[in-house]
Amino acid sequence: MMKFLIMLASVFLVLELSFSLLAIKVFKINPFLILGIQIYSLFAYVFFVYQITSFDRSAGTSHSFYWGVGFMVLHIVPKLIVIAFLLVSHLLLLVFNGNASAEEIVSRRKFIGQLGLGIAGLPLLGIIHGLWKGKYNFKVIKKQLFFADLPKAFDGFKILQISDLHSGSFDNADKIKYAVDLINKQEADLFLFTGDIVNTKAEEFHPWIATFNNLKEFTYGKFSVLGNHDYGEYVTWPSNKEKQANFENIKGLHKKVNFDLLCNENRSIEKEGSRIELIGVENWGKSFKKAGDLSKASIGITKKDFKVLMSHDPSHWEYEVKEHPLNYQLTLSGHTHGLQFGIEIPGVFKWSPIQYVYKQWAGIYSHADRYINVNRGFGFHAFPGRVGIWPEISVLELKQKS
Repeated sequence: MMKFLIMLASVFLVLELSFSLLAIKVFKINPFLILGIQIYSLFAYVFFVYQITSFDRSAGTSHSFYWGVGFMVLHIVPKLIVIAFLLVSHLLLLVFNGNASAEEIVSRRKFIGQLGLGIAGLPLLGIIHGLWKGKYNFKVIKKQLFFADLPKAFDGFKILQISDLHSGSFDNADKIKYAVDLINKQEADLFLFTGDIVNTKAEEFHPWIATFNNLKEFTYGKFSVLGNHDYGEYVTWPSNKEKQANFENIKGLHKKVNFDLLCNENRSIEKEGSRIELIGVENWGKSFKKAGDLSKASIGITKKDFKVLMSHDPSHWEYEVKEHPLNYQLTLSGHTHGLQFGIEIPGVFKWSPIQYVYKQWAGIYSHADRYINVNRGFGFHAFPGRVGIWPEISVLELKQKS
């Protein structure tokens, strides 16, 4: 812990000195404005360090810990943008000032400094919105997916998917009720939940059982799988017995809200004499727990069957599923949350730092006529907000390819 705090202090010291030097000495930004920013910075650092040093590994993350993270993001991201902008601008001024007078150089530097602060204000406002409203800015995203081997009876069949509740992070009952009502308004045949019902402990979901019991009945049922957070592996347990009891209780939560939990098993969905196969694996992640057993989950399934696979972590699709000889036509995942931070213009542009970790991180991806939908997540974790990447309710319509 001490080494971490020393490293953290060193990084922050470099950040603050860089910002102050560039902002005051180079670009003549008002020192009183910088002082106000630094006072907030001190508060953010102290609050964050307090959350780290007082963190109880046996209790798990708390709402105050999330806000410690939130204040740090609110502080660091705009400041990094200012530093990057001012450094690049300063270098450009050195190259292109030429024969400009001293007064002209000072004027240009001041203008660029003010412009830099203005540019930094955009993500600052975005983060404030994300902390206040963005985390509950639920979006219904509808897509049609075409398959040559989809049984005719299922042409137009609609699947509603949500993922990553992280119910231990919820802090607004009215917003969660609104989201459940929004789900109920969708015309879908089948409901699928792809994991992370809690952050760590089963008790986190207890206050929300009544709310999620208000989900309507879907004609072809409500099914679910486990995510990496559902195994209780991110806290310290007094004994393995208590850890296992928590895991069993988490699995029991699904039954309490009428979800049919699939743990490396499958179900047949029948309609008008035809069927599709629904397969659910436990968590399998390249860098996370590998409890998923695709072979076990697919017992009795053939290559010719039309298959919908629920697998929490999209890296499973990348490393095991997309070229599997059994031909899994559609996979539904979550896990990434789109990092809860990015820029997205639907149908035009999509970016988040998480894309440098996961090849499939938000939305629809395809490979050799096989598809995966990576749901952006229903809830939030660690950072108590969402900026540009909104909580998602996916509605996927299956269509026959003509």
